[in-house]
Amino acid sequence: MNWTTILIDYKNYLKLERGLSDNTISNYEYDIKRFISFLNHNSNPKSPTVIKDEDIQQFIYKISKELSPRSQARIISGLRNFFDYLVFENYRETNPVDQIESPRLGRKLPDTLSIEDIDNIISAIDLNYQFRSVNLGHRNKAIIETLYSCGLRVSELIGLNISDLYFDEGFIKVSGKGNKERFVPIGKTTQNLINIWIDIRKHIDINPADKDILFLNYKGSKLTRAMVFTIIKKLVEKIGLQKTVSPHTFRHSFATHLLENGADLRAIQMMLGHESITTTEIYTHMDKSHLNKIINTFHPRK
Repeated sequence: MNWTTILIDYKNYLKLERGLSDNTISNYEYDIKRFISFLNHNSNPKSPTVIKDEDIQQFIYKISKELSPRSQARIISGLRNFFDYLVFENYRETNPVDQIESPRLGRKLPDTLSIEDIDNIISAIDLNYQFRSVNLGHRNKAIIETLYSCGLRVSELIGLNISDLYFDEGFIKVSGKGNKERFVPIGKTTQNLINIWIDIRKHIDINPADKDILFLNYKGSKLTRAMVFTIIKKLVEKIGLQKTVSPHTFRHSFATHLLENGADLRAIQMMLGHESITTTEIYTHMDKSHLNKIINTFHPRK
């Protein structure tokens, strides 16, 4: 069996059986192809059915010189899942990754913006900005507010449909990882900004395939992840903010600010769409750091 055939079968399995998103599947495929490239580069183009743990170890040794421990752990996990699939389908008897240990990872706390940082970023948006006669300033403001006020992933943001907006009830419907749907509260301020953009959107020549997509580019097509990153990068540079800010930073800030103001961890888990509350619990560590800072700053016997 060759790699091309098995990869096609594996991708179908991930999509149809496990319900993973196209983006997640692409990441799995990329890491496997990286392993294949390593084998080919070393003049050792073995079939996936005869790979041994020595092959995996040599590959991990190589990438350990190039990648962070976190990236190494992700690749090892992806390869383990791939060979588990081969065992499950009776292409192999054993998984060559079973004896491979992932590097130990320290718990990485997400970057967080202060409320002042977020206000400054939003204030920096030029609401008169137009491109090809389309006002994109109001779109950009609605994008930032939606990321922060609803705690969305960037993939969830660009996939948001007009038919997912339930403003009368105060919710939006979000399609998260594995196409799992959840309802997230949305405030009046963000609703108003989205409605302003919808009025502008009516004057765009919209691609029929994207007619229900909320956030569009000037051509009337769905935004890319890269475009959202670019919008944020330019705003951060404009205000001279010395932090690494991505769309996910607004999601982390959403959760952190809720917890700092007394929100229930279970409620935050539901709004973020975390399958396990242990994922959400990282924010409790951030909250403790915040409390320690307050004590050290204000308590008379610090």
